Amino acid sequence: MRALIWLVRLFLFLVLFGFALKNDEVVVLNFFFGSQWQVPLVLVILLFVVIGVLIGVTATLATVYRQHREISSLRGKVDSGSFPVERRGAPPVVSGPDLPESY
Repeated sequence: MRALIWLVRLFLFLVLFGFALKNDEVVVLNFFFGSQWQVPLVLVILLFVVIGVLIGVTATLATVYRQHREISSLRGKVDSGSFPVERRGAPPVVSGPDLPESY
């Protein structure tokens, strides 16, 4: 399995490297007040991919941090005994028309 993962990584690297070699033309980015920036197209694409990843990670971090705080507070409630927890030896038996026969 490890070798397969490395083969996929190598293939992806070669595809992206080939893409970079085919798109080495210089593009001009025009900014405000007449300023310009001349860079290869691959760097422009890479820059915007990195910016997109950073925006996605920061958007996800707020949710992860909030869930981490909620989990910590619930663990504190369970440890202090203010949150009722039923501890039985066997799981409850569930039956009904919607459930498969294996239950």
